[in-house]
Amino acid sequence: MEEIIISTLQRTLVAGTPLLLATTGEIICERSGILNLGVEGVMALGAVTAFIVTMTTGSPWLGVLAALVAGMVISIIHAVASVTLQANQVVSGLALTMLGLGLSGMVGKPYVGKPLTIKMENITIPVLSDIPYIGKAVFSQSPFFFLAIALALGAWFLLERTRLGIQIRSTGENPKATETQGVNVFLIRYLSVIIGGGFSALAGAHLSISYSKSWIEGMTAGRGWIAIALTIFALWNPGRAIWAAFLFGGIFVAQYLMQPLGISPNFLAMLPYIATLLILLLISLKDPRKLNAPAMLSTPYKRGER
Repeated sequence: MEEIIISTLQRTLVAGTPLLLATTGEIICERSGILNLGVEGVMALGAVTAFIVTMTTGSPWLGVLAALVAGMVISIIHAVASVTLQANQVVSGLALTMLGLGLSGMVGKPYVGKPLTIKMENITIPVLSDIPYIGKAVFSQSPFFFLAIALALGAWFLLERTRLGIQIRSTGENPKATETQGVNVFLIRYLSVIIGGGFSALAGAHLSISYSKSWIEGMTAGRGWIAIALTIFALWNPGRAIWAAFLFGGIFVAQYLMQPLGISPNFLAMLPYIATLLILLLISLKDPRKLNAPAMLSTPYKRGER
């Protein structure tokens, strides 16, 4: 029984890690007032970049770094379209998703089906890893897990307790008033979009070099869209995103736990997306004033206009 509990908890944390990384990045982006629907595409590009670089160089960390750079670079496209050109952010984000998925599929085609033999060792924290039940599951994990937790807590501290965080939040709430205080609204939004893209690419890297240790086209499997929904579910708070992401990680794992019960595999594969729709439905019934959504989310800022 103990082994079953440990295994289930460990798999839940592993499945929730990419969701937490992507959600944290999207929260930072949206708190600055920019809606990015390109998370899925950036994750896919990060996954294929990390896999190719890791397989070529033999270093998973170089793969992670390459994925980070690739995600930040491709996100500049969305930043230019949304901030500088003031284009429709929904259209720009969807275009970014299609670009990322298409580019990753084309570049990664020669690598489909090739296993990654290079292993990224788990980090085991002494003493804490000896705690019954949760020790092995929580404190002996992939570096991506600890990185995701650290980045989420760091993002919470940044947004809630630092001057830069105040500037990011105020840019999403009232960019005109923010600019009168000497803050470069365009720069803040550019940085937020690029950082968010880097986080999404890290989520993709986790999938290809840690979670599955392989590359197949479409391996993101809608996780980018779930991360966007989790951003709302977490009320744009990185701290809340931690438990929200791992809750959905548990739903992913539930698919495999329920298979022996004779439930249709097709139905089980739908569980994470059914849960996403239900949560969005429940949130839509809530008072909009209590959602904490950035007031100017997805609204272009035109300097000099009233």
